[in-house]
Amino acid sequence: MNQQVFEKVDQYIGNLLAPEDTVLQETIQSLDDAAMPQISVTATQGKFLQVMLHSCKAKRVLELGTLGAYSTIWMARAIPADGKVITVEFDPHHAEVASRNIAKAGLSDKIDLRVGKAMDILNELISEGEQPFDFIFIDADKPPYTEYFELALQLSHPGTMIICDNVIREGKILDENTTDERVKGVQRFNQMLAGNPKVTATIMQTVGAKEYDGMAIAVVN
Repeated sequence: MNQQVFEKVDQYIGNLLAPEDTVLQETIQSLDDAAMPQISVTATQGKFLQVMLHSCKAKRVLELGTLGAYSTIWMARAIPADGKVITVEFDPHHAEVASRNIAKAGLSDKIDLRVGKAMDILNELISEGEQPFDFIFIDADKPPYTEYFELALQLSHPGTMIICDNVIREGKILDENTTDERVKGVQRFNQMLAGNPKVTATIMQTVGAKEYDGMAIAVVN
């Protein structure tokens, strides 16, 4: 099996079960137009997030790492009309592009885009006594994944689903001598997850149009 096959199968699944409308296509295009990295989830992964949101009847969603709001739009479309997604983006330029995409999608009322450091905003939400979230998607910078997860737990309730993207890094997590801070960050995160009594968790490997990677899926006990 090779990357070409994975891409074709991903395309097959996407066309069949996760077709992109104009809004989603233009959101992906907006990244190129704004010289932003093409690191959004795939359409198939966007649909996967929707299936997970439905499975836990999510109404309140927290996302760390908005980029151009591609995953944000997928998730906002899967929650009830009175639901809310709070999404956090560190880069003001990315946030500006995301904000335009959210408006184009007609989802400005459902999505609350916050700009700043995820750690700061998580601590603010905790200190303000923000209601717990039903679903949390972590797709931000990798070195502090463990800390993000631990703060996310303080904003959860029993049954909250927490999904963390990019935790396999093309298999580089197997390299004990890595000097890559992103790989070290997810190695530390995966170890923490393995011994965390507050959640029931696993990691699913992902292959497809994007590089070989994986998603951690945890449900709060």
